[in-house]
Amino acid sequence: MNYFPSMKKLQSALLLFCVVIAITNIHPVFAHKVQVAADVGATLHLEPNDNPRAGEPTQAWFALTRKGGQTIPLAQCNCQLAVYAEPHTPSEPALLEPSLKPVSAERFQGIPGADITFPKPGLYQLQLSGKPAKDENFKPFTLKFEVTVAAGTQNNTQSIQNANSDAVAQETTKTLPPWAIAIPGVVLVGVFLVFLQQTRRN
Repeated sequence: MNYFPSMKKLQSALLLFCVVIAITNIHPVFAHKVQVAADVGATLHLEPNDNPRAGEPTQAWFALTRKGGQTIPLAQCNCQLAVYAEPHTPSEPALLEPSLKPVSAERFQGIPGADITFPKPGLYQLQLSGKPAKDENFKPFTLKFEVTVAAGTQNNTQSIQNANSDAVAQETTKTLPPWAIAIPGVVLVGVFLVFLQQTRRN
């Protein structure tokens, strides 16, 4: 009698699972960030899959367009990129200032791009500012993008932890005096002699 209700529950659970998997897999497609200032707009994309990780190189590129949809390649823009750890104050210097290079991605040719290695997980702001190169006719702009950086892969994290552990161990060995190293050996010998005496009495 309980067979059919349990089957319905199982089907509902499977359907929910499939929906969650589908949403999880589709999510990166909608992760591009878009900002507009004056008559210029840009879409930010981060490789891989808009999911940057701390300590790993990330390629960022900006699909710059002017009003009307015409692409602005890096050659037509005096652009600078600054990276800030959030939160930050307006007077605070940039954490990183990666150099921009022309990148061809998707249908865009020669757009601004940069390689960024975020030092640790957390929230960052990428600030792309620019003004037109000679004979170009768009207004100066500043575009700000919020980026969340995840922790690095397990391998990177493990290797960093191992390096830190080795450094601590070496430092501890260097700072310990010889008598501190000898004490455990003396204690062990003492325990062994007491044990030997007890054995002989018995």
